[in-house]
Amino acid sequence: MFRAIDTIAPERPLSLRGVAPTPWFTRELAEMKRARRRLECRWRRTRDVSDRARSKAAIRAYSAALQAARKVFSTAHIASATNRSSELFRVVGELLHPPGGGGAPDISATRCSEFAHHFADKVAQIRSDLDASLDALPGEVIKASVCSILWDSFQLVQPDDVDKILGAVRATTCALDPCPSWLLKQASGGLVDWFVSIINASLAQGKFPFNLKQAVVRPILKKASLDSTDLGNYRPISNLPFLGKVLERVVASQLQGFLEDMDSLDQSQSGFRPGFSTEMALVALVDDLRRELDRGSVTLLVLLDISAAFDTIDHGILLGSLSGMGLGGTVLQWLQSFLEGRSQMVKLGDTCLDPWPLTCGVPQGSILSPMLFNIYMKLLGEVIRRFGVRCHLYADDTQLYYSFPPKSKEASWILDPVPGRCVGLDEGEQAET
Repeated sequence: MFRAIDTIAPERPLSLRGVAPTPWFTRELAEMKRARRRLECRWRRTRDVSDRARSKAAIRAYSAALQAARKVFSTAHIASATNRSSELFRVVGELLHPPGGGGAPDISATRCSEFAHHFADKVAQIRSDLDASLDALPGEVIKASVCSILWDSFQLVQPDDVDKILGAVRATTCALDPCPSWLLKQASGGLVDWFVSIINASLAQGKFPFNLKQAVVRPILKKASLDSTDLGNYRPISNLPFLGKVLERVVASQLQGFLEDMDSLDQSQSGFRPGFSTEMALVALVDDLRRELDRGSVTLLVLLDISAAFDTIDHGILLGSLSGMGLGGTVLQWLQSFLEGRSQMVKLGDTCLDPWPLTCGVPQGSILSPMLFNIYMKLLGEVIRRFGVRCHLYADDTQLYYSFPPKSKEASWILDPVPGRCVGLDEGEQAET
C-alpha cells in the first residue's frame, strides 16, 4: 500500500514561494533600491545634511528609473498585441486593472440570493418590455425568411481533430468540472477516444448533454472605484464546464465554415468574425460619412448600446433565423438543445445557491454564443434597413445613420427636437426642454 502511495504521490522537496516578481523590476533597479535604503539608513543614523541630500537624490533617481522601466515594459507589452484585438484588450485591462479586488466582499448565502434575484430580475424586466413592444410591430417586419435545408448533419470528428481542439481550448476550470481542465489537457493522449465518443454521440443525436448546460456565475465590480454595496455596479461573469467548451469548439468550426461558404452574414456586421475587426467597423463608418459629406449631404448618426443583449435573445427568433439560413435536421436540433434547458447559479467564495432556469439568451462565456449572436443581430439590420435607415453592427453596438440635403424640408423635420427627450444646442449654449 505504501509503495502505491509513493507511486501516486511521491515525496519531493517543498520550496516556499514568495511574491511573484514584477516583470519590469530588473536587477539594476533592485541594486538601486538597496543603495537607496543604505543611504537612507545612513542619514537616519548620522542626521548629517550631506547624507540627507545624497539620500534624497538616490530616492529621486530610483523613482525615475522605476517609472521609466514600467513605461518601457508597458509599451512593449501593448506593441506585442497590436495586431490581435482580443489580446490587446486583455493586456490593457491587466495594465489598468491589476489582479486583486473587484470581487464581492460579502460571501453570505443572503448576499448570494440578492445577486441571483438581481441578475434574474434585470433580464426578466427587459424581456417583458421587449415582448410588449413586439405587439406594436407589423407582422411582416418580424417575420423570418424561409429557405430550403442546406445543412442537416454534422461531420463527425476524428481523434486528431479532438487533439487539436484540446490544444486550442483555454484551460479554464469550472467549479462544476470533476477535475482541473489542465489535467485533462495534459492527459489528452489517453482520453482522446473518450472525448471522440461523447462528441460524436452528441453530434449524431442532435443533443447537447444536459450536465453541461449549467453555468457558475461570479459577480465582478464593473469598476474598482464603484460602490461595492450596490448590486447594479456588478456584472455577472459566467464559467462553463470544460467538456462543453470542447464540444462547442467542434460545432463552432463547422458553423463558421457554413456561414463563410454561404456568405450568410451581412457585410455591415463586424465583431466575432475573421477579417471584421474594430478597425474595419470604424473605417466603414467613417468612409460612409465622408462620402455623404462629399455629396453635400448631412448625416444624422445615432449610436445604440443594447442592454443585456446576449441575455435577452429570443430562442424562437434565433432558431427561426437559423432555419431561414438553411439549417435543419440534427444540426438545428443540436442548436435548439444547446439553447434550451439551461440554468446558472451564483457562487461567492465557497457559498453558492441552487441554480435557476434561463428561458432566453445565449450562455455567457460560451465559444458558440458570439456566432449565434451575430446571426440574431443580422435580423435587426434587416428590420432597420426596411425603414430606409443605414446601419452598421459591431457586436451589441449599433450605429444608425441617415443622410439628407441640409436645406431640404426633411432636414428641419429630422432635426426638430422632441420636447422632453432632446436637448437643443444653439451657439454652444444648452437649451433645456
